[in-house]
Amino acid sequence: MPEIKIIHLRKRFGTKWVSNGINLTIPSNQMTAIIGRSGEGKSVFLKQIIGLITPTSGDIMIDGINLAAIGQEGLDSFYKKIGYVFQFAALLDSLTIFENIGITLLEDNVPESEVLPLVKDALVQVNLEEDVLYKYPSELSGGMKKRAGFARTMLARPTIILYDEPTTGLDPITTRVIHELMFNLQKQFNLTSVAISHDIEIFKYADNVALLHEGTIKYFGDAKTVWESDNPYVYQFIRGLTEGPMEGEAAHHANKYPH
Repeated sequence: MPEIKIIHLRKRFGTKWVSNGINLTIPSNQMTAIIGRSGEGKSVFLKQIIGLITPTSGDIMIDGINLAAIGQEGLDSFYKKIGYVFQFAALLDSLTIFENIGITLLEDNVPESEVLPLVKDALVQVNLEEDVLYKYPSELSGGMKKRAGFARTMLARPTIILYDEPTTGLDPITTRVIHELMFNLQKQFNLTSVAISHDIEIFKYADNVALLHEGTIKYFGDAKTVWESDNPYVYQFIRGLTEGPMEGEAAHHANKYPH
């Protein structure tokens, strides 16, 4: 399974550098959470990996291939290996859940009779019942919509899956259900998973945590030990502070987070 290696990735919009020299190796077969305050460019970073945004400079290496240099045709072929779960599931309101999940196959004129068992299989993977097949997104709860989005992604059997803030707008109980689903899918299919999140509950499910601040990675470490980190940027994020990195005594006590 491929690791993802990001080398001095930079992205500029106008005069603003949103990604400003990101260096990060995302281990294979593990879940890595990317955290950081709003506006730090986490989603822009993720969209550069998936090819939705073109980097200004730098390299994105997956399985020995530099995705920043292979052109659109090469990207289209390669990205069949990568699943992307959008922040709000991105279901089409005019289509049934069956049509939403199986949309790629249906657009390729695969008969519905062949698509149906594959969609049912995907529903099982995300713990949805078959009775949602012919409902519309408006008839589903927020958590069910998220899971339907997961099912659509898993139908392509990706080896890498990227989550863009998958628990946004969900209550704490549903958030836990979604995190557990992400964890179970990663372990069951040995996925390389990357999750953008504001929710520190992700630490319970991820293997690694990377913190993005001002366009660069300021921290990377084991999710199990992130609470004990003396990194001032981690301390600031967890405490929810709005000012710059802590200095002096606060930095010395940054390892005393409540568990």
